Amino acid sequence: MKIFNVGIIGTGGIANGAHFPALEKQQDVNIMAICDINGDVLKAAGERWNVKNQFEDYNKLLEMPEIDAVHICTPNDVHMDPTISALKAGKHVICEKPIGRNPAEGKAMCDAAEKSGKKFMVAQCWRWNQDVVALKRFIDAGELGDIFMARVWAMRRRGIPGWGVFINKEKQGGGPLIDIGVHILDFTMYLLGNPKPIAASGKTYTNIGKEPGHVGNLGQWDWENYTVEDYAAGFVRLDNGASLVIESSFAANIKEDKFTTTFIGDKGGAQTGPLEIYGEKHGTLTDTTPSGLKQPNIYESEIRAFYDAIRDDTEVPVTGEQALNVIKIIDGIYRSSDAGKEVAID
Repeated sequence: MKIFNVGIIGTGGIANGAHFPALEKQQDVNIMAICDINGDVLKAAGERWNVKNQFEDYNKLLEMPEIDAVHICTPNDVHMDPTISALKAGKHVICEKPIGRNPAEGKAMCDAAEKSGKKFMVAQCWRWNQDVVALKRFIDAGELGDIFMARVWAMRRRGIPGWGVFINKEKQGGGPLIDIGVHILDFTMYLLGNPKPIAASGKTYTNIGKEPGHVGNLGQWDWENYTVEDYAAGFVRLDNGASLVIESSFAANIKEDKFTTTFIGDKGGAQTGPLEIYGEKHGTLTDTTPSGLKQPNIYESEIRAFYDAIRDDTEVPVTGEQALNVIKIIDGIYRSSDAGKEVAID
């Protein structure tokens, strides 16, 4: 059995909370080297996960010929450069979501992957959520028919992160839409069959994050340096004739957090979180709630799928092109808000 030697670039929260523990569960994976520009964070990760090869410059990590694959676990503004460098160095790459801050970055990463011939996957872990996996079976069996509308919510009542760079538009590319909205947009587009977006109309608002004195359920943030939106809403037209609407917030005056998508088809409908299927049989409206669904560790499932694709030389489950379509939607909503009108998506 081949053992994959792995390098991890970025040893902060998502690496320690998701990638390191998931990799530890893989029998055919060896964490060989790690990198972080913060020496203290780097050392702590090395000690915690017993990794001797530690670098503050990711180019040094990429120079190691033994490394087969690299995990990019950095802030959004540091996704593109190390991904492209790793691909050019002949490494397979899995990059944390979103693919980049904007379509230009995402396309550059996809182009580099195509030229390299190496596997490139974006870490959209919600693809392995139990509701998504089960609903995909219903959709593939034709239970919903032609799905023509999806309504997407990624809403927090008071969930502005009090750590990291989540409130910095320059580093993140945006706020809740690009941070938490990207998860649900990805699995929504996946369940719709990965159509291409062609136009978007949207609006963003910043009313709470830039003012002091608000409740911080995820810690108190630096309101004076808050540069992202609190709330975003958008309407998106897709090339298969379907449409979707999305709302996403870090902070909004609503009853409770909501993370769900409703799908409306000509034969049936569905909602995730919890999964329900809506239909009509024998002159009766039906609501079906699946039972016995088992939720896997989505990070372990995601990373296992990545290494299976390398081993079997098959397409990765979340391709760069699919992730690029999602960031095009997000970028389109942001551009529409700035322009005050619907914008085309190339």
